[in-house]
Amino acid sequence: MKTNAGNFFEDFTLGQVIEHATPRTVTEGDRALYGAIYPTRFAVPSSAELAASVGLAPHPVEELIGFHIAFGKTVPDVSLNAVANLGYAECRFHVPVAPGDTLRTRSEVIGLKENSNGRTGVVWVRSTATNQRGETAIDWARWVMVHKRSADSPAPDTVVPDLAPAVEASDLVVPAGLDFSSYDVVAAGSPHLLGDYEVGERIDHVDGVTLTDAEHMMATRLWQNTAKVHFNTDARPDGRRLVYGGHVISLARALSFNGLANAQLVAAINAGAHVAPAFAGDTVHAWSEVLDTAELDAPAVGALRLRLVATKGRDESMTLRGADGKYADGVLLDLDYWALVPR
Repeated sequence: MKTNAGNFFEDFTLGQVIEHATPRTVTEGDRALYGAIYPTRFAVPSSAELAASVGLAPHPVEELIGFHIAFGKTVPDVSLNAVANLGYAECRFHVPVAPGDTLRTRSEVIGLKENSNGRTGVVWVRSTATNQRGETAIDWARWVMVHKRSADSPAPDTVVPDLAPAVEASDLVVPAGLDFSSYDVVAAGSPHLLGDYEVGERIDHVDGVTLTDAEHMMATRLWQNTAKVHFNTDARPDGRRLVYGGHVISLARALSFNGLANAQLVAAINAGAHVAPAFAGDTVHAWSEVLDTAELDAPAVGALRLRLVATKGRDESMTLRGADGKYADGVLLDLDYWALVPR
């Protein structure tokens, strides 16, 4: 056979290393199309002049562009036969990604667990994206539920990796040359700096975006993500196209501008869970909670640890979990991340 049917659960082995195909060169077209699909307004990736004024030249694209491209490389080998992508951990952004950079990705299988139904299993991988200079641009762990080829296939030994609950502030990578000493709050769109946020504070980002099949499929194709469930109505019993979880992440991050306009650079993703599926017709809203703050060893640079929650419909009460400890109805995404902000 010359076609690629993708890996099923029983095709993965602990310690397996996969070199993913199709290195991808980032272009200004990626920046433009990202801005057409998501309502993003963060000043550093929007303005080459402002980026240069804080020490970032060449002009970087949004961190999530690099993440989506690097993630997309892994799909044909890791999640082509996925039921759902379940979560992320230990994701760090090491060097900014700019147009002209070429990203390639490799993954190592770090965990396996067959589900009790015998028809699916969970695969944990650690993936690393490097640029054309051999520098690590992004690395992360994720876990995905994958179909088995046959329910009769024997289950592997269960290995669940021990992943850190969060990236320590001291382990965040500040881009070389970043200096917020002369940061322009007027151009950025908000006067609120690191010291204006308090741990425990919650921010309702107010705005919402209704998902469409056309936009989420266009975005997913842009990242060369080939997972069947996002495109093919035959891939799910309900005949609906599942919205790529990264699409929801980017929408929520873009919506967070209203209240967190100075959270300019994503430095790390500590943890993430796609709590519920999203489909065309759902209207996505977002709110954030400040989990921690830190002053970093760079001129006028600080960090906010934020919980970003995307919901189906607006939840003005900003409720994450009910009294039973389960996620509240309507929660789509629970993302814990660090962002670099001026102080």
